[in-house]
Amino acid sequence: MKAWIAACTVLSLSTTTLADDCPTQTPAHARQAAELAAQVAHWDDAYHRQGQSLISDELYDQARAHLEHWQRCSESPTANPLNGTQGPIEHPVAQTGLRKLAHERAVANWMASRDDLWIQPKVDGVAVTLRYRDGTLRQVISRGDGNSGQNWTPQATQIAAIPKQLHERGTLILQGELYLKRPGHVQASEGGAAARSAVAGLMARQELLPEQAASIGLFVWDWPNGPADMQQRLDGLVQLGFQDSRTYSQPVDKPGDARRWRERWYRSPLPFATDGVVLRQGQRPGGERWRAEPPHWAAAWKYPAREALALVEAVDFSIGRTGRITPLLRLQPVKLDDRTIRVVSVGSLQRWRQLDIRPGDHVAIRLAGQAIPQLEGVVLQTTTRSPLDIPNSDEYHALSCLRASPGCTRQFHARLTWLSGKQALNLHGVGAGTWQKLLEAKHLDGLLDWLHLDEQQLLAIPGIGAQGATALNQRFAEARQRPFRDWLRALGAPVNPDRLAADNWRQLHQRSLADWRALPAIGPTRAAQLHAFFQHEDIVALADQLGEAGVAGFQTR
Repeated sequence: MKAWIAACTVLSLSTTTLADDCPTQTPAHARQAAELAAQVAHWDDAYHRQGQSLISDELYDQARAHLEHWQRCSESPTANPLNGTQGPIEHPVAQTGLRKLAHERAVANWMASRDDLWIQPKVDGVAVTLRYRDGTLRQVISRGDGNSGQNWTPQATQIAAIPKQLHERGTLILQGELYLKRPGHVQASEGGAAARSAVAGLMARQELLPEQAASIGLFVWDWPNGPADMQQRLDGLVQLGFQDSRTYSQPVDKPGDARRWRERWYRSPLPFATDGVVLRQGQRPGGERWRAEPPHWAAAWKYPAREALALVEAVDFSIGRTGRITPLLRLQPVKLDDRTIRVVSVGSLQRWRQLDIRPGDHVAIRLAGQAIPQLEGVVLQTTTRSPLDIPNSDEYHALSCLRASPGCTRQFHARLTWLSGKQALNLHGVGAGTWQKLLEAKHLDGLLDWLHLDEQQLLAIPGIGAQGATALNQRFAEARQRPFRDWLRALGAPVNPDRLAADNWRQLHQRSLADWRALPAIGPTRAAQLHAFFQHEDIVALADQLGEAGVAGFQTR
């Protein structure tokens, strides 16, 4: 959200969303669009009027992009986020803002028709105009709507980073960014760290404490009424005391140069947080011609999004082999770090109940660890709470759904998938899709019924051809030759079979609860689980079935 004060960025549809087509214009969609518009307006008001950041910059940008896309689709007027943010002080030179270049191809196209190009880090702070008269600081004006803003001069006089006197006669106009000092900040690993909202909050106060004022820095990114030549402007800024302006302004000739500087500033320590880079044409019109809109002579190329806003299209409940229920959110596809995300796990049924996520809600996701999508939280809940078929957690546990009974489809399928996987029987080429075909053909009622299917029966199943039927028949025959302990894993024994100190089923079935407790490293809880498992009637029936099939360790004779 804060990008609107800092840069008044014109947003096209966010690069994180893949929903480029217009959604069907239904009453439900119109309601969602109205709810999103109200939420964005609330965020705008909190930020611009109260100096409070209620959402990250990335998520705000994406929310507004979604909203503007929907408004264009419905031919509704697009609200200006800066409406109502103008202040009483007119900028001597308009704050132009920046438009975004979505990717390197767009950067190359933009650079192709321009020369004398420079690149700067896009400092993550709040934009200001500074006006000096005969070397004395006269005004510091907030970004506002680009034409006028708030008088921040009283706060600015407390900030040491803003010079009160300069050796320069006449009127001097500078535009720059007030930022939170972050020595050694590495954007790639630390992100924005709420640096921008922190500065906005401080500047909204009437008075700054000394330590607060000392935490704010200034990066001057332009001198609207300075020399026409970029190098001369930078040299002049250095003479005025703004060394960072030259240090962090570098000439670029081709897209590869821009890419390298962008990558370098993204991964190297800097004294401030950044959210991308800015490309500037050295030669640009005089400040009197600037308007409060993105110019043709400058553009932003932002860093990859660290989090994405996603619309929930459906909520599913996965039931795993052990009966654990995991809510899954089916999302309108979004992109993060070149990955397309369509599904994200809520983690647990308890967390889902706390968040109460329903279709039509907007959620925040990010990539964690091995690029695994992770739910950050709910950004916006739709007022219509769709009813869902929520599984009863009391009905699912480690010994439920050992048969394909009503309500057991998901857990039973998970048991079959586990059974054929690498952690159990390791039946090459036999996975979730294979078991789904067998279930749909109604060939499986019990967990081991597939042991009795022959090649002709397999060939008759839709989706299984002659080659597939032969391969499946061979895999099923190989399963009968798997070791006893592999089969214990396949059945779902509560502990690693290597710890059970037994060579056949009879030994395990005959153990009492006291016998289990007497085993080393087996506590009371695990002992009770083992006793229940090996005494469970369905498990006993499966063991008998394996014995009849000639599997080693299960024969009674």
